[in-house]
Amino acid sequence: MAAGCCGCETSPPPDDKAWRRVLWIALAINAGMFAVEIVGGVAAASAALQADALDFLGDSANYAISLGVAGLALKWRARAAWFKGASLLLLGFWVLASTVWMALAGSLPHAETMGVIGLLALAANISCALMLWRHREGDANRRSVWICSRNDAIGNIAVVAAALGVFGTGSGWPDLVVAGILASLGISGGWQIIRQARGELASVAAEQRAARGAA
Repeated sequence: MAAGCCGCETSPPPDDKAWRRVLWIALAINAGMFAVEIVGGVAAASAALQADALDFLGDSANYAISLGVAGLALKWRARAAWFKGASLLLLGFWVLASTVWMALAGSLPHAETMGVIGLLALAANISCALMLWRHREGDANRRSVWICSRNDAIGNIAVVAAALGVFGTGSGWPDLVVAGILASLGISGGWQIIRQARGELASVAAEQRAARGAA
């Protein structure tokens, strides 16, 4: 991923109605799946489902922020992306801590509930990822949306695999391992978003200094 944005325009981009429409649809899907997974995760005593539910919540906020800054200048879009990246990092570390706590508690999740909700979440995230595929390139704000959707689809495949692992072994460790993977994906994705956003902010600052020097 490019860390900077040399030559990027600092003015607001043209209004992209297709982009906004996709974001509204993705926002509705993620908000609904957060409610389903958080209830199901608690009922199934599944760290992986609860981690994925928090990811749906983070994505809902991600899409809402992206809608709010879609027509603004690069500086504001990069700042929004930096905030989203930092939130993703914090969420990832929180999930890691929660996973350790559940490992110490030694609870056994309900594999059947994990599997059904995991498949539903996978279908929702694949739908979002396919819609966002054509919008994956661009500034850090737009790219952050694609990174989150990609990570979600990968994470849901892992949740379904964890359900099969719990069912086959009678152990809660597959669930905990997947929760750890989801946390790692969040931390990695958050760092990628922050890195590109910092590069874009540095490019904006350099262009502003150059403009003041030429005045």
